[in-house]
Amino acid sequence: MPRDHRFRPSAGLAAALAAGALLLAVPPAAQGRETPPAPAALAWPTAQRASLPAALADGTAYEPGTFVDARTSAGTAPSVDGKSLRLLVRAGDGTVRQVRALSTARHPSFQSLTVAGDLLAWFERTDGGLELWSAGLTGAPAAHRITGDTGEARFYRSETDLVVADGRLRWVASGAAGTTEVRTVALAGGPVEVRAVPGMWRLLTWPWLTDGVADAAGARTLRDLGTGREVAVARPHAGAVGCGATWCRIVSLDADGYTRIELMRPDGTDRHQIAAGTAATEIVDVAPLDRFEVFVKIGANSELTGNAQLLIHQTDTRSTVEISPDAGGVVVRNGVLCWTTGSLETFVRHTLDLRTVP
Repeated sequence: MPRDHRFRPSAGLAAALAAGALLLAVPPAAQGRETPPAPAALAWPTAQRASLPAALADGTAYEPGTFVDARTSAGTAPSVDGKSLRLLVRAGDGTVRQVRALSTARHPSFQSLTVAGDLLAWFERTDGGLELWSAGLTGAPAAHRITGDTGEARFYRSETDLVVADGRLRWVASGAAGTTEVRTVALAGGPVEVRAVPGMWRLLTWPWLTDGVADAAGARTLRDLGTGREVAVARPHAGAVGCGATWCRIVSLDADGYTRIELMRPDGTDRHQIAAGTAATEIVDVAPLDRFEVFVKIGANSELTGNAQLLIHQTDTRSTVEISPDAGGVVVRNGVLCWTTGSLETFVRHTLDLRTVP
């Protein structure tokens, strides 16, 4: 069987699929009374979207890592001869520009691709270790190493694993004695500044951190590194809490053992349910752009296909929109939602630029 080059399903969907047979055997009583969500094409007719082939013109499989808009992305593909892994910028017309190439003999990977204006930054890992690099999206400057002083960088499959803010690149790493190192370096390179923060923290939109990354109950505190202010996260009676800087997500089980997904402000206000029944979270980041909560609903064929109904809850209108009835490989990067449809052998990527939703 050909290799699956799609983004992997999230841990939330994998866990939901494992329990899928039980959930689907006895549908929630309220499910039949739900109003079907409007398709995104009807709800957001002016939003920018695209359908993109999974392979490049040279026949190699392309995996986007971040997006500039609905049609333009940066990602990876092997060389035609298989001897190198390429970092590419794929334009809206399908043309590609090679940014960097690493020999497959070095077991390379490109991680946490991040776009800010005309800057493309990324971590690259080889047998020689982890380094931070950057390049211009349009070709200048050429790819160059920012630093090899990355520490034991942590990656959470979040779009804030590497952040550009205030002219610096920022990430977190494991520190000594149970601390978290918040590391920063100038875009032009130079010495890496390291700030040790007691506890286990994950970087959010700068300057915010969230704790709870090693706690089954989830986040308890948000910290503003700029001011030192801490915000205690309101704790529900049950469920796991994940937070962004503006919204927190609560995932719990109801009395019948079905999933309930809610949003609230970190202080507990504005709490409301967005999904229930066979719903599952699908991305790490909570409420991208502070407006959209992405989730899936497991269907009758999900255990066989690995796909699910993809939906978005819009926080400002309290409405839910269907993105796709049968989606896989869901990610949000730089405000662009990406998912796949089809099988492992034949699939198409689709994108929706959430920044263009009115």
